[in-house]
Amino acid sequence: MGIEAPAADLLASTIDSALESALESALEFTSRASRIDPNFAILKLVVSAGQTPRAYARAPGGSASVYAGVFPSEPLPSACYVDGVRVRLCNTRLARQPQLAGIKTLNRLEQVLARNEWRDPEIFEGLCLDTDGFLICGTMSNVFLVENKSLVTPDLSHAGVAGIMRRVVIETAAEAGIDCVVRPVSREELATAGEIFLTNSQFGILPVSTLADRATTPGETTRALMALLRDKGMAEIAC
Repeated sequence: MGIEAPAADLLASTIDSALESALESALEFTSRASRIDPNFAILKLVVSAGQTPRAYARAPGGSASVYAGVFPSEPLPSACYVDGVRVRLCNTRLARQPQLAGIKTLNRLEQVLARNEWRDPEIFEGLCLDTDGFLICGTMSNVFLVENKSLVTPDLSHAGVAGIMRRVVIETAAEAGIDCVVRPVSREELATAGEIFLTNSQFGILPVSTLADRATTPGETTRALMALLRDKGMAEIAC
């Protein structure tokens, strides 16, 4: 029996399948060759456009290059999960570019500039606004606010990176019957939020204890989500 589908859809499916196979092969080879404990490690995948002549043009039908690396994971102190972490607001603003929004590209210069704004080891993360003044994300994390036991996370359709753990938290919240709204978040709303937490695939969920000089409370909703992720196998989360 034939399957009716637009040619573009079939081509995209073939490309996705080929890329998925290449990624799986890279993962398998790297984890097998590494001497680092694969049960608690960081795996980084980089997909590039491959080798091309100088300049910005890309030849049609070129082959991508896939790089994989395994690095030792360093668990955070349990106090970060129990008491929360300190964060600050960065001066560096993120450009609004919808064509690249949500994607983690190799161009991380804005995050480099933002992260180099502070040297205080007591500050765990810096939060970034976009050029219109809306909250987007941290230099290495996504951000959630809790309002009346419901989650609010910034709309990333114009800037920022849609992290894996952000998606996991949104899906886990839905499974648990916790509402989650994705929308623009103003600086003023961030400044008055009573409960804030960060997400990242390396540490899961981290409650925020202090934003600039203002104390926030790692609350019931954050704790509930941390427990749900721990039950799903995120051993990093010490509730």
